[in-house]
Amino acid sequence: QVQLVESGGGLVQAGGSLRLSCKVSGLVFPANGFTWHRQAPGKQRERVALILAGGTTDYLDSVKGRFTISRDNRKDTVYLQMDSLQPEDTGVYYCSTETYWGQGTQVTVSS
Repeated sequence: QVQLVESGGGLVQAGGSLRLSCKVSGLVFPANGFTWHRQAPGKQRERVALILAGGTTDYLDSVKGRFTISRDNRKDTVYLQMDSLQPEDTGVYYCSTETYWGQGTQVTVSS
């Protein structure tokens, strides 16, 4: 059974940082790419960052230079380091493969 479990969300002031984690089980972690998405209240879900099996990364324009996606193939975990957070970064953050999704973790940035 494939599981993706996000953690690390919370409430932070503008300008602060959070690191999200996505612990993966039930699949061959090194062979998969992973994506972080977010959904703000009343808005469509958007792709924030992705990391391919080989380590190539890509980012939503609005988070470039502030967010960093990484992976630890020994721990079967994907990370999203978020710095210089802004209120518009508020939302539920999800980790996914092409097929499977986690339950999400709430990030709230206060002004």
